[in-house]
Amino acid sequence: MSQEMQLKYGCNPNQKPSRIFIENGELPIEVLNGKPGYINLLDAFNGWQLVRELKKATGLCAATSFKHVSPAGAAVGEPLSDTLKKIYWVDDLGELSPLACAYARARGADRMSSYGDFIALSDVCDVCTAKMIQREVSDGVIAPGYTDEALEILKSKRKGTYNIIKIDESYVPEPIERKQVFGVTFEQGRNELDINNTLLENIVTDNKTIPEDKKRDLLISLITLKYTQSNSVCYVKDGQAIGIGAGQQSRIHCTRLAGQKADNWWLRQNPKVMALPFKEDVRRADRDNAIDVYIGDEYEDVLREGEWQKVFTEKPEALTREEKKEWLAKNTGVALGSDAFFPFGDNIERAHKSGVEFIAQPGGSIRDDNVIETCNKYNIAMAFTGIRLFHH
Repeated sequence: MSQEMQLKYGCNPNQKPSRIFIENGELPIEVLNGKPGYINLLDAFNGWQLVRELKKATGLCAATSFKHVSPAGAAVGEPLSDTLKKIYWVDDLGELSPLACAYARARGADRMSSYGDFIALSDVCDVCTAKMIQREVSDGVIAPGYTDEALEILKSKRKGTYNIIKIDESYVPEPIERKQVFGVTFEQGRNELDINNTLLENIVTDNKTIPEDKKRDLLISLITLKYTQSNSVCYVKDGQAIGIGAGQQSRIHCTRLAGQKADNWWLRQNPKVMALPFKEDVRRADRDNAIDVYIGDEYEDVLREGEWQKVFTEKPEALTREEKKEWLAKNTGVALGSDAFFPFGDNIERAHKSGVEFIAQPGGSIRDDNVIETCNKYNIAMAFTGIRLFHH
């Protein structure tokens, strides 16, 4: 390890010179393979913090899939159902380790956004996880370690240029952080807020029951939001994010964006979607794209003559609006976190459409009564955490 690392360029090729450095001590990372860039390292450091906190909060290994300094997915290592194995394209890998399950979930939340991701793992990367990563389009991975065999598998990726970073688990950053914008230095205390069940004690709705597994899901949503560009909301189900709406100027827009991603995740599990007759030589990325179009409003783009023949062996029937509505109604028990208060009840209306039954948000809006009233209308349990989680 060293005190600084020279980089090829910054955010863009014209931004030179570029480096990362630490004023006291040594950098907490060791590059085992490849040459990570500026944005890669932003993703790596944010992703590592996220999975480290997920593991601390849940006691389970964790993984995240980062793109452009926000998570596309985050999850803990719960086992996968046969359905999830199939929609995540991992049903041919045999028995999966907990860490591999965590990454499959993180990657599978929004596979379109995860294309070309930077991965963070809470635990030593094992062979099972390495084999899964090996066949995905990804820029790199950060973890506290790698087994010898896993490291060799990853080193073979991208013709030997895949970025592999080892992080020092014992590293503790200084309590004050700084960055420059337009030549001006900004300084603040690091956000060391411990996200735990005490934040979920102030339940303000008529329904005051939040089961333990849903509390865990709410903690996953809040920790994920802590490292997501604001404004942001996060839908979580069964230990994994299923929809993250990052960097929107309006709260309702990120609620809609994340809700649409959660809906897409659920629609992928529709029997009609799972039975799509793909040609054998169609790559996973192209299958993901075809599925995304098929379940969307522009489904005719993939079903019209001359187009369906490129990916399917026969023309599939369309998934009708009525069929989608009926299927989406079956998604229940979803947890939702928000990094700042909901200003209007319309956010709750939208969240309800995607199966949300449990919410954690700061509270503090002048229209809290309206938001609570809307939750009560749908028997949603909502906790006011009293804390904001903006991240920029």
